[in-house]
Amino acid sequence: MSEIVNLSRRRFLKSSALAGGGLVLGFHIPGLTRSARADQGTTPGFKPNAFLRVGKDDSITVVVNHSEMGQGVYTGLPMILAEELDADWTKVRYEPAPVDSVYNHSVFGMQMTGGSTSTWSEWDRLRKAGAAARYLLVYAAAATWGVPASSCRTESGAVLHDESGRKLNYGKLVDIASTLTPPGDPPLKNPNAFRVIGKPTKRLDTPIKTNGAAVFGLDVALPGMLVAVVARPPVFGGKVKSFNAARAKAVPGVRDVVQIDRGLAVVADGFWPAKLGREALAVEWDNGPLADLDTDKQKAAYAQLAGSEGAVAVNDGDVDSALGSADRMLEAEYDLPYLAHATMEPLNCVADVRADSCTVWTGTQFQTADHAAAAKDAGVPLRNVSLHTTLLGGGFGRRAVPDSDFVREAVQISRAVAKPVKVVWTREDDMQGGRYRPRALHTVRAGLDKRGLPVAWQQRIVCQSFMAGTPFEPFVIRNGVDETAVEGARELPYAIPNRRLEWHEAKDGVPTLWWRSVGHSHTAFVVESFIDELAHAAGQDPLDYRRSLMGDGHARHRRVLDLVAEKAGWGGRPPEGRGRGIAEIGRAHV
Repeated sequence: MSEIVNLSRRRFLKSSALAGGGLVLGFHIPGLTRSARADQGTTPGFKPNAFLRVGKDDSITVVVNHSEMGQGVYTGLPMILAEELDADWTKVRYEPAPVDSVYNHSVFGMQMTGGSTSTWSEWDRLRKAGAAARYLLVYAAAATWGVPASSCRTESGAVLHDESGRKLNYGKLVDIASTLTPPGDPPLKNPNAFRVIGKPTKRLDTPIKTNGAAVFGLDVALPGMLVAVVARPPVFGGKVKSFNAARAKAVPGVRDVVQIDRGLAVVADGFWPAKLGREALAVEWDNGPLADLDTDKQKAAYAQLAGSEGAVAVNDGDVDSALGSADRMLEAEYDLPYLAHATMEPLNCVADVRADSCTVWTGTQFQTADHAAAAKDAGVPLRNVSLHTTLLGGGFGRRAVPDSDFVREAVQISRAVAKPVKVVWTREDDMQGGRYRPRALHTVRAGLDKRGLPVAWQQRIVCQSFMAGTPFEPFVIRNGVDETAVEGARELPYAIPNRRLEWHEAKDGVPTLWWRSVGHSHTAFVVESFIDELAHAAGQDPLDYRRSLMGDGHARHRRVLDLVAEKAGWGGRPPEGRGRGIAEIGRAHV
């Protein structure tokens, strides 16, 4: 269970100095889930976290350790804490957390945002943080009035003593509250008493996003800042063989051309001269081992893999016998392409590298990794690197990169020119030189009985793994199966007595990465498309067909399906020119 503990005097003074006065609450939680601890073989220590600041002006500032990319964490997470604190919602503010291990994800053990985990991973510790602060403020008021704490209550940012009619706002109590020891296990509210959670709430970041005050990565501007665009190889894995920068440097506004790990950076006074300078560059590329990569050849290689047994993810019943005795057999092949993330705000990063420090401004989902990468490329100690997380104009996983590609580029360029530099990716750069949802080939076979219901299901998936070689590999690749590659096909809501699911890892060299909904983006599409094929072969309504396959263990799926069908008017005739179908988009991720 999470434990609320007292801050050391040194850390409290340091936090208070940063906060500019007021009550700063620190607390501890387990760093990893039970299963992750078991996998590691050790029990991680508890790490202190400071997520709350109560100001003398009654302001409530929640330090948010997850990145805001449109999903609402700058409102949702403060709501959790404010609920238990009984805060006045009009006084609640947010600020992005700095990079520090105390803000690590409570499951993944690093500071990051992804997997649609931000809310549930913070639910316990933010509730306890708010409850502990409320506890301290109540005791501070009770001490001030000389009454039992049990005779006091909280409401909308104040402690009240109904018997005497007295009331003290939280801001008046922070000095005394800061001297008290937080409880080890503060009492939490009964959800029936929630006043904020579950209620329609205006987002805290809407005003700045509508009045132009919001700061995304592209909005960052520093005195003396230069802008760079990078010429990257036309083939994945390629390198610069030779180049002539004379024509690029002749473009007005171009300051320099520097070679970095990913290619050549044209540095200029602004974006447009940098872009024109890149177009004027004379570059000879070494295209490397992927020079002959071909879509058709890749498809043939995937099909050959799919024709053999792969690593087994699911093996229930006797698939071979059931297929052999089935009344009817259906087979299908699905070939899904690479997909780019195409975030609304193209990738960008600002870096200011100096002799003994490095400062980075960017919209990132991977603070821990980017912070460490910046320190390495800047050649300065980690403690001398500051990373400021801006608002993200979409992420979808592209800004959670294990090798920190877009951050490293900015740091390398800034270090080379000894100036603050903003690196901007064009939309073409993003589409041609980014990272992709893996191409995936699925082969599916099903044996049907006389009623047209499946008695056997065999599915093989061929795709790359973006988990291999990353810190997440030990947790998601088990017995030769990447769980992100088979999720959505592994846990079906349909009762099929004999089922086998296999996976082949394709190793193509094309840079891949988690993409919105991760494995579900291809597996759910294939599963539901094939279920439709089976329903059509059985001559049944696709809704009724699905319902008949959902056993007692999938009552929730059935209720969702029924509700959607009701809302869509399933069964009635659709308007002229329109049709209806059923599809599952899968669980949302990253």
